[in-house]
Amino acid sequence: MDLTRYFARIGLTAAPAMDREGLATLQSAHRRAIGFENLAIPLGDGIRIDSTSVFEKLVVQGRGGYCFEQNRLLSDALSALGLVNRPLLARVMLGLPEHAAPPRTHTLVLVNMEGAAWIADAGFGGSFVPPLPLEDGAQAQTPDGAWHRLLRSGERGSLAGEWRLERAGPASATDGRSAPHGEWQPQYVFDLGEVAQDDLEMGNHWTSTRPDTRFTTLCIASVVLENGFAAMTDRQLSIYRNGVSEMREVTDAADYARTLREVMGIALTDAEAARLPLFT
Repeated sequence: MDLTRYFARIGLTAAPAMDREGLATLQSAHRRAIGFENLAIPLGDGIRIDSTSVFEKLVVQGRGGYCFEQNRLLSDALSALGLVNRPLLARVMLGLPEHAAPPRTHTLVLVNMEGAAWIADAGFGGSFVPPLPLEDGAQAQTPDGAWHRLLRSGERGSLAGEWRLERAGPASATDGRSAPHGEWQPQYVFDLGEVAQDDLEMGNHWTSTRPDTRFTTLCIASVVLENGFAAMTDRQLSIYRNGVSEMREVTDAADYARTLREVMGIALTDAEAARLPLFT
């Protein structure tokens, strides 16, 4: 981990204090600078989640990535800053029935800070998830106007997870999978079981290769904005900022690559965009 290059990539001039405000500052800067994307899958490049490969792609090359990449980078940065942390695995519940048990295809970070446990997540593409203390009922509001909370959801080993993250806020400040109302909606459930690197590798392999899933059939990108959220699914771009929503369709590969660079902070060339299934 080269913290100097990482800070330059996320727009910080110095390391924030490693307290609750500093963690929020670091994660917010990361989410606003490094877009969420799955484009290595439709491009046929494959996704590697070791520290060296992730740093090269997200920091050096200026690309984005999905949870297994984003939270690998965040975890490495937190470790370099002196915070003990480890990965967790979660089941994403967006748009699913209450008792569904999808695979554990999301990863987040459990952080030990100031003698307490926190969750940090720089890799959830559906919306902006702020750092939260691992406490039943813990809540936080994000600049897009949404509220987020953690609830104890079950016993250890339960398919429903020990913990559930919920969100209440404008559906326009998401990637479109949230229901159009402001009531609490589950985002994902997780437990505190130890996660090995091979567990992450298995989740990444399933997510990037399983036929007929969101990540293997669509081109996805999103990013946190200063007071909102931007998401692009295939050619449909939605931007929510300061309570105002706008949508448009991307016209061609050059427009797609330009939108990624200017809105999402993702460095994709026109030639690479032209290789996407959207334009072939």
